[in-house]
Amino acid sequence: MALKATIYKAELAIADMTRHYYQTHSLTLAQHPSETLERMMLRLVAFALCADERLLFGKGISEDSEPDLWQHSLAGEIELWVELGLPEDKLIRRASHRAKQGMILAYGGTVVDKWWANQQKVAKELDNLTVVAIKADESQALTKLCQRTMQLQCTIQEGQMWFADNEQSVVINPVLLKVATNPLFTLE
Repeated sequence: MALKATIYKAELAIADMTRHYYQTHSLTLAQHPSETLERMMLRLVAFALCADERLLFGKGISEDSEPDLWQHSLAGEIELWVELGLPEDKLIRRASHRAKQGMILAYGGTVVDKWWANQQKVAKELDNLTVVAIKADESQALTKLCQRTMQLQCTIQEGQMWFADNEQSVVINPVLLKVATNPLFTLE
């Protein structure tokens, strides 16, 4: 018998001082049976970084043809394609070619440096690609905020992200490895 996804509900209040974006989103996250809590919470980080009323969670881990998050224009064009983890060349190029903007949210500790050393050449060829790395201790700390029903606040300011619930908070310091020519978001 196949395992089913675990459903999480999150009310995410975003105050992005850099983009002047202030909005609360009611989100439903389906955690794939093979997905860790860390990865699922990083999807919330990616959502907060790129927040928009048309930004949606894709099938990502369970479907190769869809990203982890994506945003379509009103005409149906893919404006943003977001992948999490350490994708291979093929997936990096797909993200860049299928959408106006592509973003990779890299995580995984020390392997991120090795992955980036191998992928820099490909990534630098793609003008519309942004690559952001999250430190392992910070991404793992996010899991302490995870509950089946979450009410989270996210503040983005001066290159930092603060995620908090009513009891605790976690600071994320995203590292910009590469910035697209005309990025949809910025941390600076």
